[in-house]
Amino acid sequence: MNAPARLAAAGAPSLTARVLRRVLLPLALTWLAGTAVAVAVASHFTEQAFDRSLLDDAYAVFANVESGERDIQLRLTPREVTSVLFDQTETMYFAVLRQDGSLLAGNPGLEAPLPEEGARYRFSNIRHHGQPLRAVVLNHEPPNAFRVVIAQTTRARSALVERLLAYALAPQLVLLALLAVWLWRGIESELRPLGELRLTLDRRDARDLAPVPVARSSRELERLGETLNALFERLGHSVRAQREFAGNVAHELRTPLAGIRALADYGLAQQAPGVWREQLQQIAASQARASRLVDQLLGLALADEGHTALQREPLRLDVLVEQAVLRHLARADAKGVDLGALGLEVPVTVLANAALVEGILDNLIDNALRYGGRTITIALAGRTLAVIDDGPGIAPELERALVQRWSQGPEGMKLGQGAGLGLAIVARYAALLDAELRFEQAGEAGGLRVSVAFGAAPAG
Repeated sequence: MNAPARLAAAGAPSLTARVLRRVLLPLALTWLAGTAVAVAVASHFTEQAFDRSLLDDAYAVFANVESGERDIQLRLTPREVTSVLFDQTETMYFAVLRQDGSLLAGNPGLEAPLPEEGARYRFSNIRHHGQPLRAVVLNHEPPNAFRVVIAQTTRARSALVERLLAYALAPQLVLLALLAVWLWRGIESELRPLGELRLTLDRRDARDLAPVPVARSSRELERLGETLNALFERLGHSVRAQREFAGNVAHELRTPLAGIRALADYGLAQQAPGVWREQLQQIAASQARASRLVDQLLGLALADEGHTALQREPLRLDVLVEQAVLRHLARADAKGVDLGALGLEVPVTVLANAALVEGILDNLIDNALRYGGRTITIALAGRTLAVIDDGPGIAPELERALVQRWSQGPEGMKLGQGAGLGLAIVARYAALLDAELRFEQAGEAGGLRVSVAFGAAPAG
């Protein structure tokens, strides 16, 4: 990994931390909301319990207020009132008020909101001498109406709510911490194969396009590994296609370049301007053909790399065979080889690619001129063309090997010619054209017959 990539990786948050945030944050918020609701419900019912106890104290005092003919009176002594309103933790206040609001007994200035119409009592939060209190007012109906006010401090209530909140939050926080640890270890364990895959790719040589081993720990990781391996396969195919293209160019250009050089040498050896012009014209034609050949090979490589079908069109196979014979006739004469063709009288049309058919013919004729005997015949029978020579032929056990790239037979190694690409290119071109390539013995005396059978004729 280069320096910018390492810096980018160091600055990005880990997948484990991101997953934990995605999981724990909503879970923590949900737990906190649930805890808040639970504490609110518990606080509500606790408040009701305290209020009920406060109302009971009010009824206890209320029951000891006696209505007379002229006034009301409290039958409890201060000591008895203290006993009735005793509380270990809270400070209690009370007041018995006449209908006009005057104080009969209790703490002066203790006031609280009156009950609503039709209600007998009312709870409220008040302040008395600057101290917050919880109060209840209990009304006595006329005649001789009066009201009892009982109030107490709220320390016990607040302390109980705080304890409820603490007891509710503490286990939730502990459980959340344990869950975070468990999730952290679980996520790291699940992501360990991803880290191993990264290390494998980081240590791999750039030229190594072999499939990587994929742990079957999860469907997502399995799909990632399959995608990577598919990418390596496509890259490998692309690299092979480039190598094939380079080999094809090197092999296919050897013959036209050698022809150009021969034409140039012959022209330089002559003194007549007419011969020079003729040779230059032939050199220009050979150069144009070589340039066209490069373009065709490049198109072939791109089509092969992209697994796309080549552009096909109806072709006159007899015309292509005749042109191939004429291209190699001078070379055959120079080597003392009788090069001819049979079956060109009947027009034969096939659906193919001209560059590939010419490549098949040129490579088969070139191979026969190099390793064949003294006679080479190109026979055309229907949609099958065959190149026949009277040379040593090919042993059946070598046929499969010789269609592989860079593979040469004993004759080729003996002569030290070629690069082992001719028959391999023929086999590849035939496969791209969906044609059948066959190697057979030419006759009882030996020789080689290489035939290429094309598919059905074009419609129409």
